[in-house]
Amino acid sequence: MFWNTSEPHGLPRNPFKSCVIPRPIGWISTLAPDGTPNLAPYSFFNGVADDPPMVMFSSGGAGIGTDVKDSIANAEAAGEFVCAMVGFDHLDAMNESSASVAPDVDEFELAGLEMGASEMVKAPRVKGAPIHLECTYYDTIQLPKGSRNDGNRVCIGQVVGIHIADEVMKDGFIDVATFRPVARLGYMDYTTVDNIFTLLRPGAKG
Repeated sequence: MFWNTSEPHGLPRNPFKSCVIPRPIGWISTLAPDGTPNLAPYSFFNGVADDPPMVMFSSGGAGIGTDVKDSIANAEAAGEFVCAMVGFDHLDAMNESSASVAPDVDEFELAGLEMGASEMVKAPRVKGAPIHLECTYYDTIQLPKGSRNDGNRVCIGQVVGIHIADEVMKDGFIDVATFRPVARLGYMDYTTVDNIFTLLRPGAKG
């Protein structure tokens, strides 16, 4: 099949999200201006540079009052956010925190999660998550509006501190098999890292 994305696709669900897979999940925590903790997962998330280390997460949304807008608004206002990587043990809690709730709802409490203090930013961390990236806010890019006319925005942050749980380190390397990172596929489907292999670039040394 071929789909001109400016026209209806005629399928049960939009296939685009099943074409760009798997997508890592960035579990973004922020503080609202009134101090309320906010936590929401984003599958449009990734690292975009390594020197300095930079990450981005992107969302649309109907307006302020939905998690997707709250995270970016809070990051812009506070100038910071934290990204936790989601291991398989936190799959259900991550899903609970994706609920669209009012800005004054604490998703940490909603999902039964304990907060941990950060080192360089005020935004809290998800206690027990295998990896946390403490970030300072860099910029927001407004993307074109789509068929829902709600707009999409990309929030970019610079990673200023990284927490790696001792139990996921092995011989000086991060051992992802110990926490099985969760990634988003299309539709309502997810996957986890169970099969790992090494592939060296031509001319590279192990």
